[in-house]
Amino acid sequence: MTKNWKTQFAGSEIEFETGKVAKQANGAVTVKYGDSMVLVTATMSGPREGISYFPLMVNYEERVYSIGKIPGSVNRREGRPRDFATLSARLIDRPLRPLFPDGMRHDVQVIATVLSVDKDHEPDIIAMNGASAALMLSDIPFDGPIGGVKVGLVEDELVINPTEEQRENSKLDLTVAGTEEAVMMVEAGADEVSEEIILDAIEKAHKEIKEIVKTQKKMREEAGKEKTEVPLVNDIEDNVNEMVKGYVSDKLREAINTEDKLERSEKMDQLKEDAKEYLAENLEEYEENEAHYNKMVGTIFDNLTKKHVREMILEDGKRPDGRSYDEIRPIWCEVGNLPRTHGSAIFTRGETQALSVVTLGASSDEKTIFGLGENESKRYMHHYNFPPYSVGETNPLRSPGRREIGHGHLGERALKPMIPSKEEFPYTIRVVSEVLESNGSSSQASICGSTLSLMDAGVNIKNPVSGIAMGLIKEGDDYAVLSDIQGMEDHYGDMDFKVAGTPDGITALQMDIKASGLSKDILRNALNKARKGRLHILDKMLEVINEPREELSEHAPLIMTMNINPEKIRYVIGPGGKMINKIIDETDASIDIEDDGTIFILAEDQEKGKKARKMIDNLTREVEVGETYNGKVKKIMNFGAFVEILPGKEGLVHISNIADRHVDEVSDVLSEGDEIKVKVIKIDDKDRINLSMKDVDQDNE
Repeated sequence: MTKNWKTQFAGSEIEFETGKVAKQANGAVTVKYGDSMVLVTATMSGPREGISYFPLMVNYEERVYSIGKIPGSVNRREGRPRDFATLSARLIDRPLRPLFPDGMRHDVQVIATVLSVDKDHEPDIIAMNGASAALMLSDIPFDGPIGGVKVGLVEDELVINPTEEQRENSKLDLTVAGTEEAVMMVEAGADEVSEEIILDAIEKAHKEIKEIVKTQKKMREEAGKEKTEVPLVNDIEDNVNEMVKGYVSDKLREAINTEDKLERSEKMDQLKEDAKEYLAENLEEYEENEAHYNKMVGTIFDNLTKKHVREMILEDGKRPDGRSYDEIRPIWCEVGNLPRTHGSAIFTRGETQALSVVTLGASSDEKTIFGLGENESKRYMHHYNFPPYSVGETNPLRSPGRREIGHGHLGERALKPMIPSKEEFPYTIRVVSEVLESNGSSSQASICGSTLSLMDAGVNIKNPVSGIAMGLIKEGDDYAVLSDIQGMEDHYGDMDFKVAGTPDGITALQMDIKASGLSKDILRNALNKARKGRLHILDKMLEVINEPREELSEHAPLIMTMNINPEKIRYVIGPGGKMINKIIDETDASIDIEDDGTIFILAEDQEKGKKARKMIDNLTREVEVGETYNGKVKKIMNFGAFVEILPGKEGLVHISNIADRHVDEVSDVLSEGDEIKVKVIKIDDKDRINLSMKDVDQDNE
């Protein structure tokens, strides 16, 4: 039976419908908001054996028919998901994942299919609310619901779910997801927005989330299926648990306190092996099911490590590497370390290290983004690579996964507001961050390294950007906010809060919460400590390079810009591209022409670039009366000579204007191919150009 629910959502009506389509899924809901529609399904299969994680899959499927178009691919089908779809899937996954039962090993898949799009109602936020609703209506165990909203900042006013026009003028692009009780996920890009405005925006978003959550609870009461009881993995036997705890507990605390990550890992791995040997010697049934007990030891070890790390921080006030709560790990940086690149830098903080490299290119190097709407061009790109050696592991090298795409996007958002306009700096900019070592917050290290490399490349960024990752350990009302968290604190903590910005404000934000009941005071505390920490990091960065270099690298291409009358673009291109190809052949320059008459000339050699500019200038210059030109005789007639003074533009030197003396025959003085100087003496109403030789000193160079 079809059922639907309607409610107001940020000033527009949102409608949820179930029971009409996709009825074989465990839960399915169609969500309509404005003219945007998304179908979200939730499906569960049986438990997967032999895994130690919850296998949740979230897919965000864009369909080009949703905007009334046919795909432009060869097969006229949608291809691999674009980055936006991958990022949207991650955005939905992050607040959902913590709300499934611990120990659940059933495959769960959430698929959001975009059916219809209007530009004022963004389908990704509809999909997030639809995902929660589908799970609530299903029989899949899920401790929801959650709601999600976006917040913009338009003319200093916070706007929930801004329209397309408002988004274009917004200084903030904030996504917030949470339950009725607490915020669980925050993602933002901003143009130097203050911490207090960010807090107000999160609070405003949570008020709207509470309303959409109430609607989902009503849906659950009226149409929800009875939740299935699934077996949860917790196969630790009490006697084995006590044996392992008694054997390793004190030794484990000592191992955790080892400052060096690799040394710590070696000690903990050895202790784990010792525990297995201890069990083998003291547990009669060990040999009969060795694999089972070894897996049990691993789980016990993980639980004990989490317990010890959290106790050390909250009760002893001591972090695993001995730092205080606010202390930043040692930092060192260098720039210009790669001699042939356009800009480079290494940023190192503790055992996390990123190499960032800048490449400058022409307008033709811009990335075209094909999406559900108008195609866009991106002239600033930030790519993030995380090779296995950065954590001392061996793994197959594959194309970037969701994590790499997500971290690259975060870095791009952090730096994009600081990139100069195309008019100020007419280059396409690509930054690649290679993570060389990782022990916590490599994404923020990549942001710091990229700031340094951009300045090393001579990119006149508006303000330098630094980033930091904050953590939280919370038990009841007792909590500790940690600055510059390392991997262990991230893994066993309750919050991963990444903040990037300049001295003037925040440019990017990403927060994931595992604990419930996160108050505004904790958020304010975390943001204030983050500001203090990232400014400390920025000071260390600016000791190495404190402003962009005045000149580009000698290996960077030269780009010049010029503006011509758009009606004269055809003269530059020429019939069949004849003229522009001639310029390119003679100068080896790359030339991009925009519809408004802006021309970008990229050349590896400065002199060739100037030559290309002069050739274009000659093609588009207006002939002016009184000006003198170097011309070439193209044709001899009995009444005078036709002379080309600019490419494609000829004028007539009448026989009476060839010399001060009488000339009987034009051919007595001139021949085809002669190079002469002429002056424009008249342009008639039919644009015919009259020239004179006798008014110009032919011998004067």
